Amino acid sequence: MTVGLTIADSTPKHPILPHAPRGTPNVVMILLDDTGFAQLGAFGSDIATPNIDALAAGGLSYNHFHVTALCSPTRASLLTGRNHHAVGMGFLSEMTMGFPGYSSRIPPSAAMLPRILRDEGWSTMAIGKWHLAPRGERTPSGPFTHWPIGQGFERYYGVLHGGANCYTPNIVRDNHFVDPPTTPADDYHLSADLADQVIRTIADQKHATPDKPFFCYYAEVATRAPHHVDASWVEPYRGAFDDG
Repeated sequence: MTVGLTIADSTPKHPILPHAPRGTPNVVMILLDDTGFAQLGAFGSDIATPNIDALAAGGLSYNHFHVTALCSPTRASLLTGRNHHAVGMGFLSEMTMGFPGYSSRIPPSAAMLPRILRDEGWSTMAIGKWHLAPRGERTPSGPFTHWPIGQGFERYYGVLHGGANCYTPNIVRDNHFVDPPTTPADDYHLSADLADQVIRTIADQKHATPDKPFFCYYAEVATRAPHHVDASWVEPYRGAFDDG
């Protein structure tokens, strides 16, 4: 770049934005809360999960993972690739403690996967349950450092807390609270809303930048308490598990 006395004497130089290599795949990561082998048809459950079964049939299945068996530690390990104690999430993010491994604050040195992918030219989006921000940092005034946008996601829609009322949830879009699009009187349910948001967010990204890969982290709320299930999903199983 050169800057002369006039534009005729000057040569511009535009910044080179990160661009993922051609052929880089899109990735959708789906996380189900409080779910085990007993809930998945692909592992022999009596509960019908045809879509998950189809995914399992078309790929690889694993059944020998080390797990943390808690919400926040699982998310911290999954998104950083590190032991949950090493990134301050030894317990639930509500239980902030002043001890090593239990601060409930993932340090900047432990870059989350979305931050790494974003800086390499991917679009990054998170939909659903977050549960990685300390209790006192979930207010409309932040601080937003440990919210999804502060951790490398460019778009977010979901709930920050560990649980949510699936009919009247406290929804966050990016860095601000918003009202659900409809009400329980109009048959609103958080699961359907989250699924719609996943589809809409991916569609928006693909319309604007069709050649840019994306990473979508979709963390459902439905499979953990409170179990707010539409009657149409309950009826087929009425009596099926009366004996356990």
